[in-house]
Amino acid sequence: MVSFNERCYALLSKVPRGNVVTYKALANAMRTKAYRAVGNAMNKNPYAPKVPCHRVVGSSGALVGFASGLNKKKKILEDEGIKIDNGKIDLERYGFEFKQAF
Repeated sequence: MVSFNERCYALLSKVPRGNVVTYKALANAMRTKAYRAVGNAMNKNPYAPKVPCHRVVGSSGALVGFASGLNKKKKILEDEGIKIDNGKIDLERYGFEFKQAF
């Protein structure tokens, strides 16, 4: 059986460059409300940057939780073409929606 974390990584690997997803959306796509467990999985991501945990943001679009620090997260996202305004990302513009859930 595939672990919760491995399911998170498999799903997150589908988020393309120039897009972000929220912890909540990732958890919902996995049919769970374990948002904190998703965050914990991202913190332990052994596959970065192939599995882009830097593309996971708070439900308001705020930059939150990145093991290498938020300044690094901001730089990586900006390098991918994502505009960050006052520490937030416009989810209408850059948000990714999963077509298929687990």
